[in-house]
Amino acid sequence: MIEEVKVVSHRFNINNSHLLDTILSYGAYRVLPIGLSMKKDSILDMIVQSGLRGKGGGGALAGEKWLLMPKDDPRPSYLVVNCDESEPGTFKDRQIITKDPHLLIEGMILTAYAIGANIAYIYIRGEYQDFEAILQKAIDDAYEKGYLGENIIGKNFNLDITIHRGAGAYICGEKSALLESLEGKRGHPRLKPKAKEPEWYFGNPTLVNNVETITSVPFIIENRAAAYKRFGTENSSGSMLFALSGHIEKAGVHEVAFGTSMLEFINQFGGGVKNGKKLKAVIPGGSSTPILTADEVAKATLDYETLRSLGSSLGTGGMIIMDEDTDMVEALKNLLEFYHDESCGQCTPCREGTGLTDTLLAKILDGRGSSKDIDKLLDLADIMNGKTICVFAPAVSGVIQSFISKFRDEFEKKEIK
Repeated sequence: MIEEVKVVSHRFNINNSHLLDTILSYGAYRVLPIGLSMKKDSILDMIVQSGLRGKGGGGALAGEKWLLMPKDDPRPSYLVVNCDESEPGTFKDRQIITKDPHLLIEGMILTAYAIGANIAYIYIRGEYQDFEAILQKAIDDAYEKGYLGENIIGKNFNLDITIHRGAGAYICGEKSALLESLEGKRGHPRLKPKAKEPEWYFGNPTLVNNVETITSVPFIIENRAAAYKRFGTENSSGSMLFALSGHIEKAGVHEVAFGTSMLEFINQFGGGVKNGKKLKAVIPGGSSTPILTADEVAKATLDYETLRSLGSSLGTGGMIIMDEDTDMVEALKNLLEFYHDESCGQCTPCREGTGLTDTLLAKILDGRGSSKDIDKLLDLADIMNGKTICVFAPAVSGVIQSFISKFRDEFEKKEIK
């Protein structure tokens, strides 16, 4: 039996947990006095020692990113929280927004204090209008109670938080495209620097982290790094909110430790495949992660290293379940239509490649294709991989290659007879 972990979800089941008056009696903002009394370097060291990973898809060590923020710099520093969450199959961050927005705010205050930032932004997905209203109410209440603004809880620290609503562009989930959008420009990813450095907002050092990453900070500061490392594996410490959707009896979001069996998670929390059918495949971490067969799922554990060894990625933890009757050609076509539409168009291999693969797959799906067209799909995927500014095209490439390599017989059955 898998035990749920309660790092960020410990108040999810409380009625009206999004309201400050309700949640204060359950420990909201109790970590602030602890954190704001600590030395900033102590908090930074604690985050490094905890092994906290970014939970927006990349899985980079959060502490290493925090340490890139300059100290004693005359320029202002900024904190930006990525709540774009446009990855199909992913809906964990909105659980935090609706169930415990004040935990996010508390995490932002502690993070901003540690990196020396007095201004923070939450970049929220354009379609999340209702969730934005809940979050804005929480921010307004936090200001009223003195948890935001000047001299927070009587300490010599100020922080202002502003919500910035996107316009529904999937690419703005990529951190540099997000910052371009935040600056009022078109959301195009930026060229990556040669050496490690912070992100930049109007030329000022900026930390960008996912909602769940920041929401994990109060637990670590209150209970120390060792308590967080008790969960998970040696290289993937802690826990994560994992989502279930697709052909599953019970869709939902549950927090468990890294290293948990994927198949056990699906069966225990999702009730297994819908209508008692057999499992055929799982997209493990949002739609842009390579697909796993049922046999691979049986071997998989929910951690970064194991998923990488299986040729996929943990991504955002959004698992899309597919039953035995799923047409894998149609499933890939559905994904390629999305990527074709959402490519920002900045890089030719991505702009043209997503369109060409979508068109070619439509031909195969209509029974007008041949084995040469399947091979051409793979050639196009290879051209798209590693030749663009951001990881959008390489991710699409990996998805195409995984579907065809593992289910090629279904593609061949669509050929002209």
